Amino acid sequence: MSFINEISQFTDNVWIRMLMNILDILLVWFVIYKILTLIRGTKAVQLLKGIFVIIIIRIITVYAGLNTLGWMMQQVINFGFLAIIIIFQPELRRALEQLGRGKLFARSNLQEDEERTRLVSAMSKSVSYMAKRRIGALVSIERETGLNDYIETGIPMFSEISSELLINIFIPNTPLHDGAVIVQKNKIAAAACYLPLSESPFISKELGTRHRAAIGIGEVTDAITIIVSEETGAISLTVNGDLHRDLSIEEFEARLRKTWFGPEQEATNTSKWSWRGNRK
Repeated sequence: MSFINEISQFTDNVWIRMLMNILDILLVWFVIYKILTLIRGTKAVQLLKGIFVIIIIRIITVYAGLNTLGWMMQQVINFGFLAIIIIFQPELRRALEQLGRGKLFARSNLQEDEERTRLVSAMSKSVSYMAKRRIGALVSIERETGLNDYIETGIPMFSEISSELLINIFIPNTPLHDGAVIVQKNKIAAAACYLPLSESPFISKELGTRHRAAIGIGEVTDAITIIVSEETGAISLTVNGDLHRDLSIEEFEARLRKTWFGPEQEATNTSKWSWRGNRK
């Protein structure tokens, strides 16, 4: 009887240890996921890739017998911990600040339907207002590829998106109207930002600086960029480097909703840029 009790206790302990190990692994993966989410869209992503490259080279040197290169990589790894603290100092500080505010594990409200509707409605209302009055505008929306390098060229705002604020930014002769607004998640991250101009010779000569900037940012990132022409009031949209011109407000709103929140289903096989509507 005592033997059976010991076996039962042993089995119970094994199951408990297995459950705790599984829970431990899940918590570790969750923390890693949150850390990757935190650094996404920053320069830390490229630095992290560099660290992985160094580790892979070190592994190769061990199997290939490259002693000198292996010694150099080992020295880099030995002092890597201190280097990581220095290199990732802004990201570590932001993580600690968010942890102190209890926001590190908070769930984003961007996925909620009501928030999506509000954001698209604010964009649509502001674009419609500016198009009717021929107020030039350029708004770039971040997706997977981070736009922090371009945000740093502008004036930080970190404001809630509203049609009134967007319209006010682009009113002519105001301090922030010259340049692009960059949207990051559900915030206006910065205004008066500089975007890279496309140097493609295939762009129509009738397109101005705003359109070239929209195509340029689309060539190096997956951002969605909204353009309102100052000359004609035409509404255009760039997605993955494709320029969709002369959209009606209904077409603009539908395309923005699909590309911003839904899977991209645009066909890009026939040409580099898709031209919609009549050229003006």
